[in-house]
Formats: sequence, C-alpha cells, structure tokens
Amino acid sequence: MSMLKDNVNMGPSQLRRLIKKSFVVAPGVFDGISAILAQQAGFKALYLSGSAVAGKDGLPDLSVTTLSEVAQEARNITAVSRLPLIVDVDTGFGEAINVIRTIRVMEATGAAGIHMEDQELPKKCGQLSGKKLVSEEEMVRKVRAAVETRKNDDFLIIARTDARAVEGLEGAIDRGNAYVEAGADMVFPEALESAGEFETFAKKVRAPLLANMTEFGKSPLMSGKELGEIGYKIIIFPLTGFRSSLLAMKNTYSLLNKYGTQREFLDSLMTRDEFYKVIGYSSYEKEDLELYKGKASKRKP
Repeated sequence: MSMLKDNVNMGPSQLRRLIKKSFVVAPGVFDGISAILAQQAGFKALYLSGSAVAGKDGLPDLSVTTLSEVAQEARNITAVSRLPLIVDVDTGFGEAINVIRTIRVMEATGAAGIHMEDQELPKKCGQLSGKKLVSEEEMVRKVRAAVETRKNDDFLIIARTDARAVEGLEGAIDRGNAYVEAGADMVFPEALESAGEFETFAKKVRAPLLANMTEFGKSPLMSGKELGEIGYKIIIFPLTGFRSSLLAMKNTYSLLNKYGTQREFLDSLMTRDEFYKVIGYSSYEKEDLELYKGKASKRKP
C-alpha cells in the first residue's frame, strides 16, 4: 500500500495536486492503524504530529524524541497508506547542518513534506506560553538548508512561526514573509488567537498557508471550509484521533478493572471481524496463497 513505487515517492506530487485544486484537511495520525482508519474515513492527506510521536510513548512534547523515532513512525504510516503524509519535524532536530540530514531522512520515509518551527531548543507545544524563538536569520538559514537539500522539488517545505505569542501578530507576519523569501513553500502560523487574526495573516503573508485546529489551545476552532475560504490550503487536526483513543482506552481499562471481565462492555469494542476488515487480513492470506501456488507450480516437472 506504500506511496513508494519503483523507489519514487509519489506523496509530494500528490499533495501538490490536492492543494492546487482546493484546500485539504489532514487529520493527525500516530501509527499505521490510525492512518488506515483515517484513509478509510475518506480523508485525502494525513498529518504526523511530533506531540503524538512523543505522547504515544508517554513522553511530553519537549524535544525529547529523536529524528530516528519520528522517521520510523513516518515509515510505518507510508507503508500502509497511499495518502500523502505531512510530518512535524519540530525545530529540524538542531541547527542548519542538522536540517540537511533531517530532510534527507524524511524524504526517504515516503513523506510528502515537513514543517519546521522557529523555536529554540528545547521547544514547547505551540499552544503553551513561555516559548522562546531563534532569530529570524537563524530560521532563514534553516529554511534555505531544507529547500536546497531536498531531491524532489515537490517535497513540501513548510515554515512554522511561533512568533504570535512572543512578538505579536505583526512579528509573526514579518517572519512568515521572510521565510517565504528564503524559499519556504508554505507558512504555518502557530497559535493565532482569533478568526480575525487568521484572516489578517492570510491577507498579509504572500504564500499558501497551513492552519492548526488543535483542541484546548489558543486558537478558535474553525472548520476546514471556513479556513479554506480565507486562503488556507492545509488544515490539520493534530491530536483529535489520538485524544479520542486515549479517552476510550482510559474508560475501557477502568471498566475492565471494575468488572474483571469485558462481558459488560463488549458492545463498545471493535470486533475481530471488523478489525480484520480494517487491516485487510484476508488480502494478506490471499496473496500468500497465490505465492505458494506459484512456487508449487514451478516445482512441477
């Protein structure tokens, strides 16, 4: 099911076609099975959040995960889904020289593009207070390194700015335009605080834009249609699926501990047959059988 065919990553060109036609909604996924479920729900693109990569291992979103860990999760997703995948690479995992390796590794995973932010290490969740930024010049160097390193010109380089909380809206706009000048394909203004700010940013930054609709943060919850109408080309919902799965597991474990059996809540669980349909169990068996028959026929005199 991978997007890789004959060692060519089809994700970047696929994503470019989508955003050329209209805006695209990319739900956050955090592993192979969540990617399959999102694809089966009808979405056209996927998003892998750094917070989800850390969170699924019980870790905070504080730069404690590595490039290798994020890359492995991206590979797990592109191995089972044909949808283009956008990956959060935090600060690029270091300075400009580290960004060079980050882009090489992420292209090889089958991802369609990345976004990289202008925070200092250790970075913080974009929706929290107390963030610190690198200089505009330092981020410009990182953006240039990313653009010059990619092998596929369609591989999307998205520059995220967290400046709204530190330098105000105008500071975020100035940085966004500087990153576009440096070669970024798209700008991601993190933690804008009103619908009016989303609209102002779209009017003043000369590039396609990405909007983050995470829950329980600083930004108002707007629909993909609302954001698409004012100029945003990608709308991500980074942790919606992850948070819903956490609550479901919390409730399930509580009930299991309470009753000592799953008999009381079987109707809230996905059945074995449903799960097998999701992952295409029968198709694996069919392929294995066909391969076995092929080998057997070759052994006949």
